[in-house]
Amino acid sequence: MDRQGNQTIRSLLGVALAGLIILACTPPESGPETPAATLEIIPTNEAVETPRELGLNNLVNWMTGSFASSNQAARDTNFLDIRLEMWPVWQEADDGYWLYVEQAVAGYTDKPYRQRMYHVTEGPQNTFISEVFLLPEPETFIGGYKNTALFEKLTPDMLTLRAGCAITLTYSMETFTGATQEGTCSSDLRGAAYATSIVTINSDRLVSWDRGFNESGEQVWGATTGGYIFEKETPK
Repeated sequence: MDRQGNQTIRSLLGVALAGLIILACTPPESGPETPAATLEIIPTNEAVETPRELGLNNLVNWMTGSFASSNQAARDTNFLDIRLEMWPVWQEADDGYWLYVEQAVAGYTDKPYRQRMYHVTEGPQNTFISEVFLLPEPETFIGGYKNTALFEKLTPDMLTLRAGCAITLTYSMETFTGATQEGTCSSDLRGAAYATSIVTINSDRLVSWDRGFNESGEQVWGATTGGYIFEKETPK
């Protein structure tokens, strides 16, 4: 093909390409709109935890384990070496988390002075609630943290709620903090009229300050200088 023919072909291609560009840039005439492209969302059955659910899971994980105040007792003779066990039971429950709790003086762990069941749930306005329950015939559950089969015949409706003794917790700066409401948790131990509890929980320790007060507001039992510092002995 001669030079004039090549130029003719290039001219025709240029005209055609220009026409395509014009068509692509020209808005459509009035009439039915062309459907916009949509992003297909593929449903999934996997549950996604919300920040509050993650917070609840962290709280329960930090509460779970074997704890001891032995280091504090070695530093300060005002405190005893206390062993605290908190372990989950009824893990299939869908109403929060249940933890079995035992407290005993070191060397007497077969004779705990306190046995409880904690029910830990989400509360209103970014809070978490730990309710306290008494067990029927608690001596039959001693050592239950090592043998959860002891709870197979026990159900939540067989427990007794300690009304007014729930602890409301909030989370900030890698710490859960909470307390009972003033004067709502009744107690008759050593002449007390009510008890209070202040708690802080971290990944490696739990500080609990339990005190009893008489009707005049005078402290009649519990530590006077601060709470018991329970350090976690099991892996975080």
